[in-house]
Amino acid sequence: MQPKRKTSRARTRTRRSHHAMTPPAFVDCPRCNNAKLPHAACENCGYVRPGLSLDIQKED
Repeated sequence: MQPKRKTSRARTRTRRSHHAMTPPAFVDCPRCNNAKLPHAACENCGYVRPGLSLDIQKED
């Protein structure tokens, strides 16, 4: 079944106004000041939180 009326540009764009992508937020690692995702381990030094760090092995 076909639509009864054409959907206007304004109505379509109003509906799609919430579909925009937002860039990921980055925070500085407190140990090495490298950019990392919040609540995640640092890719550079493996720091997670005080008292916990992961052993990161660098690939050669």
